[in-house]
Amino acid sequence: MVKVKICANKTVDDIKASIDAGADIVGLLVGQEHASTDFIDKYKAKELANFAKGKLDVSLVTHLTNADEIIDLTNFIGNNVIQLHSDISEEEVEKIKKTLPNIKLIRLIHISSDGKICTDYKKMKYADYYLLDSFNLKTNQVGGTGLTHDWNKSRELIKILDKPVFLAGGLNPDNVADAIKIAKPYGVDVNSGCKNSLGLKDKQKVMEFVRNAKKGE
Repeated sequence: MVKVKICANKTVDDIKASIDAGADIVGLLVGQEHASTDFIDKYKAKELANFAKGKLDVSLVTHLTNADEIIDLTNFIGNNVIQLHSDISEEEVEKIKKTLPNIKLIRLIHISSDGKICTDYKKMKYADYYLLDSFNLKTNQVGGTGLTHDWNKSRELIKILDKPVFLAGGLNPDNVADAIKIAKPYGVDVNSGCKNSLGLKDKQKVMEFVRNAKKGE
């Protein structure tokens, strides 16, 4: 069954919405370097991770590129997954993997709107999962853009990658089933597609997203 990651959670109610909907992973954004309104501090992240513990996996999603900072954050927050949402060097990734061998790593591959691969993923030595995500050069956003990309091109890439792949970028309750049918990913990741007008998670949208993703295989 397709795994579902609900990203950019800011409150306990956000986490509860994912738990109630049957999501598999929640993402907590800490360590900001690019434009985003979704980041929280490490103290809030620790609170949310404690609430989620034992109910679903918790991913630290970070722009940071310094291994020691990322390791310290993980030890403080208590997440069991790290999503490296940056152009971090492989030397730094190696340090993370050796220090935290039981932590799963999600590595980012940027995809343009027309499906062009904009990340040299072949240089990545350490990855447990890949995540294909859209980016927006105009706004300096490397995630949470609300922009989709060519899912047929994503499917071609997913076929040749050597690790399970999460699909992200402009997904929402209305299009996630189609995206899964076309791209055939291991999992899907949503941010802006499940927000309400306050920038928090819309419980109904989260419920519909998870339901539609799970039946969209």
